[in-house]
Amino acid sequence: MKIIILGAGQVGGTLAEHLASEHNDITVIDTDGDRLRDLGDRLDIRTIQGKGSFPTVLRQAGADDADMLVAVTNSDEVNMVACQVAYTLFHTPTKIARVREAAYLTRSGLFDNDAIPVDVLISPEQVVTNYIKRLIEHPGALQVIDFAEGKAQLVAVKAYYGGPLVGQQLRQLREHMPNVDTRVAAIFRRDRPILPRGDTVIEADDEVFFIAAKAHIRAVMSEMRRLEDNNKRIVIAGGGHIGERLAEAIESRYQVKIIEMNPARCRYLSETLDSTIVLQGSASDRDLLVEENISDADIFLSLTNDDEANIMSSLLAKRLGARKVMTLINNPAYVDLVQGGEIDIAISPQLATIGTLLAHVRRGDIVSVHSLRRGAAEAIEAIAHGDAKSSKVIGRAIEDIALPPGTTIGALVRDEEVLIAHDDTVIESGDHVILFLVDKKYIRDVERLFQVGLTFF
Repeated sequence: MKIIILGAGQVGGTLAEHLASEHNDITVIDTDGDRLRDLGDRLDIRTIQGKGSFPTVLRQAGADDADMLVAVTNSDEVNMVACQVAYTLFHTPTKIARVREAAYLTRSGLFDNDAIPVDVLISPEQVVTNYIKRLIEHPGALQVIDFAEGKAQLVAVKAYYGGPLVGQQLRQLREHMPNVDTRVAAIFRRDRPILPRGDTVIEADDEVFFIAAKAHIRAVMSEMRRLEDNNKRIVIAGGGHIGERLAEAIESRYQVKIIEMNPARCRYLSETLDSTIVLQGSASDRDLLVEENISDADIFLSLTNDDEANIMSSLLAKRLGARKVMTLINNPAYVDLVQGGEIDIAISPQLATIGTLLAHVRRGDIVSVHSLRRGAAEAIEAIAHGDAKSSKVIGRAIEDIALPPGTTIGALVRDEEVLIAHDDTVIESGDHVILFLVDKKYIRDVERLFQVGLTFF
């Protein structure tokens, strides 16, 4: 696939890295020559320095025959104009734009071919807000991912000493919970993937990914670890776009406080939010945290734009007694360094956003793609189309499907029903199939499984 990416920042660079490794023809446009040189040295891609909304720059990048334009610069306006130019002059089939400003997103009819021709809108702040909200709703989870509009969920938990299943074989999960159907999709042990079988024994500190219907998630979590109490008191450091959206989304169910340095922003937040308490000050101010009883906080979230400030304020909050800390980290190199120690969960906005973008790049009817283990693995939701003649999966039991190495089918969603995958489960047309890949080099093979043969047409 020939793809033009506008913007060589964190999101654009991470996307180029993912797609270049999958044999796509990638061109990245940015005004910053240093960023482009860095990307060009690391990846097998073309780079062009210039403004991505200019017709001459897009033509130089090969827009005449590009399959897709992904506009993820820091400017909403440049992204929107680039999509307009690509549509009008180059008839680019798929145009994706990152739009952050809520004032644009709330206007219905603005993003269609008669106005601003954007096929897919990406709002990183909203993606990250939803991601954090799911983590707050599932105490003890490291990652929570929705499939089929939330009917099924994939949850990552760390198995703890004392959990009923620790030291037991996976086949005993059914004995422990005869009324709950679930499947362990993968296990990461000391950062290495293990494909689970019935005789696999769960060890303490394993990172276990399991899939189940949404209503059964809490019951399955209780088998891996002691269940944590529901969260009540949330402290958010940073009242920017993500901090504001998160507070707005959860303030009706939790006691929320926001700590923000900028006095003008504090005034705006206090006028906009209903029940959230807004505090002006630094989240690294020990006296302020003590005064606001940080030791009573169930979750401390550091969501500013400064990685170092986020890490330091999180470490301080944890030291002062916050039960759990989650930290927004833009630099991918920091994520593995900090997660799992004093900081419970490191949140990477790039990886959260990349999944949304990748779903539109994949071949076959791929509904969603989610990056797991900081990009080491992927969970994919695909829809099976066709019939037994034209499809490689329809009408076949899961044990008869030639899945690529390191790939497991975790569940199917058929209409409103969640069916946990077993060897004799047969896939039907229209099923949402949830797959787990521990080796991303086999993504193309998975896509081919869900592409319909010519006989379908």
